[in-house]
Amino acid sequence: MNSTKYIGMDVHTATISVAVRDAAGKLIMESVLETKASTIVQFIHGLRGELYVTFEEGTWAAWLYDLLKPYVTNVVVCDSRRNALLQEGSKSDRIDGRKLSELLRANLLRPVYHGENGLRPLKELVRAYLTISKDLARVMNRVKAIYRGWGIPCAGQSVYHPRHRDEWLGKITRASVRRRAQLYYLQLDMLVLLRKQARQELLVEGKKQVPEALWYLKKGHARGKVVISAEDTNQT
Repeated sequence: MNSTKYIGMDVHTATISVAVRDAAGKLIMESVLETKASTIVQFIHGLRGELYVTFEEGTWAAWLYDLLKPYVTNVVVCDSRRNALLQEGSKSDRIDGRKLSELLRANLLRPVYHGENGLRPLKELVRAYLTISKDLARVMNRVKAIYRGWGIPCAGQSVYHPRHRDEWLGKITRASVRRRAQLYYLQLDMLVLLRKQARQELLVEGKKQVPEALWYLKKGHARGKVVISAEDTNQT
C-alpha cells in the first residue's frame, strides 16, 4: 500500500490551512494550524509515510522550509505568480490548500526556493553559547574544588567575583596552589567575556529571524541550560 502523502499549506501570520492528499489524489485531511513551530511539527509527526509538502513563497517561507525539512521527504516552495493554476477559481484558504496539494501530487509546481539554511547562523550561535556555558561551569567547579580541597568553605557566588578575589586567594596558604587558582580565575574571566559576546551575537541574529526562531533558541536552552552565576553578579 502506497503511504505517500501530499500536503498543501496556505501560510498566514496566525494560522496555516493544510490539505492532505494520498497517492491516489483523494483528499484525506484538512486542518487549520497555529503558525507555531511546535504545533506544525506535532502535526507532521502525526502523519505516516513519505511526506511531500508545498507552500507559497512569502515572509514565512525560509523559516518554514528549515523547520519542515528534517521531518519530510521533500519541501517545494512555489510562487503563485508562476503557477497560473493557483489563480483559478475561488480565492480562499481552503481552496488554496487543496490546490497546492493537488498540483504537488501532479508534479505541476515549479520550486522557487531550495533553502538557504535560514536558521543555520542561529543554530551555530546557540551551540557556541551552550558550549562556552558548559566550559565556564567546569572552570567554576574547578575553582571551588581548590578551596574545598583545602578545607575552605566556599558556598555561594562571591568566590567568583573579582571584587572578593584577593580575599579568597589570601585564604590559600600554599603559593603553588594559589597560583593554580589564579590561572583558573583568568580562564574564568575570559570565558565570561566570551559568553557575553556569544549571547549578544545570538540575540542580534535572533532579531533577524522571524519571531518563531525564538522557539529554536528556547529549545536549545532547554537541552543544555547552564546557570552561570559569575556573569549574573555584574562582573566587568
